[in-house]
Amino acid sequence: MADINKYITIAAQGTGDFRDRGSKFLAYSYYVASVADVKEKIQALKKEHPKAAHHCYAYRIGTDGTQYRSNDDGEPSGSAGKPILGQIDSMGLVNVVVIVVRYFGGSLLGVPGLINAYKTAAVQSLEAVSKTEKWIESLFEVNFDYPAMGEVIYLLKQAEATIYKQDLQLFCTIKAGIPRHQSNTYCAKTFGNSRGYG
Repeated sequence: MADINKYITIAAQGTGDFRDRGSKFLAYSYYVASVADVKEKIQALKKEHPKAAHHCYAYRIGTDGTQYRSNDDGEPSGSAGKPILGQIDSMGLVNVVVIVVRYFGGSLLGVPGLINAYKTAAVQSLEAVSKTEKWIESLFEVNFDYPAMGEVIYLLKQAEATIYKQDLQLFCTIKAGIPRHQSNTYCAKTFGNSRGYG
């Protein structure tokens, strides 16, 4: 039985390379935590592959599954982004983006050929990496005075928290994610001056 406090994502970057009638479909899969992460990955690949005809992609973010998008980037409607998203969903993954860069080879593949190419490249990139289970987190911002830092860091480690951002001055702020199944316990016990964010 699946643990409702965890989600499955990819552990590293994956790549795929599918070719059909001269066209190259280079797929890249990444772990992402936000739409801003997605945009950053797309921009990086557009710089890396400026002469490519298309940069098609799909992503699903968030453990409730409601934040997703597919983009055909000029290919016939439904021939690129949806097949990519279909592969992410068929593997039950979240917090993942797959971007497929196409170099046109001179021959039209038709919609069935495009669907097969984008789907195959996406599968290759996702199968190339190991999957990992992560805790679903509640996000918090903790504010405290510098002398309390040792105690706060100790408690965050005890809570198996992920620290996303920290500003450690005379007055300190840490943005962290605490696994949802123990966030209430730790936050009530120790972080009276914390608040949710994100």
